[in-house]
Amino acid sequence: MSSSRKRTLLGAGGLLVLVLLWWAAVQGLSAPGSLTRRFAPDATFISLWHLLASGELWLHIRVSLERVLIGLGLALLVGVPLGLLVGSWRTLEAATTPAFQFLRMISPLSWMPLAVMVMGVGDRPIYFLLAFAAVWPILLNTAAGVRGLDPRWLQLAHSLSATRWEVLRRVVLPGVLSQVLTGVRLAIGILWIVLVPCEMLGVSAGLGYYILDTRDRLAYGELTALVLLIGLLGFALDSLARRLHQRFQPRTEG
Repeated sequence: MSSSRKRTLLGAGGLLVLVLLWWAAVQGLSAPGSLTRRFAPDATFISLWHLLASGELWLHIRVSLERVLIGLGLALLVGVPLGLLVGSWRTLEAATTPAFQFLRMISPLSWMPLAVMVMGVGDRPIYFLLAFAAVWPILLNTAAGVRGLDPRWLQLAHSLSATRWEVLRRVVLPGVLSQVLTGVRLAIGILWIVLVPCEMLGVSAGLGYYILDTRDRLAYGELTALVLLIGLLGFALDSLARRLHQRFQPRTEG
């Protein structure tokens, strides 16, 4: 059996064990006919199938994914150029590191009231909160990638009379790409966690909004199905980011 197939089977086995533990917890800790039984795996999977088959969820999935992509795009637009500057200019790094570390440790969700007061309800405060959450791993990994560049590459480029733009395009950006993608993967994980509470800011679509809707309708099977779907989509996004990172990761010889 190949190594990749073995890993796939082991991963599927781990997920199966998780579902069995879920089923055992519901069956063992609740009486027949109790409210807890509505959160059982069989009821959850049935509700998820009905929601996907009816097409009711697809709008909310699309809206949430669009918000994640826009938030990630804004974080890249800010984080990559700033990371290049911080990584290549030691004075700027010394001046900005304490401020960046201070801001990074503030939970993005703590900005929610201020974001709504300044930007109002809707998508704009969500974009701001998502970009604020995602910019730090991208910025810091980009700066670390610049600092980790082999100085011989830069010396060779300068000896060939390369311009600053050529050095950036031919040496720096390819050299930090793997680090940037590492930051992107970390950012996607943070974005997906922050997204759901952000979508409770008075919007009318999205997975976070739909969780509140199922709670208000007392549709407990749908609520659990939505929690499961959020986990599945987050897992898929992380897998995609991991494959992208592996695709562009530099290969070492020897």
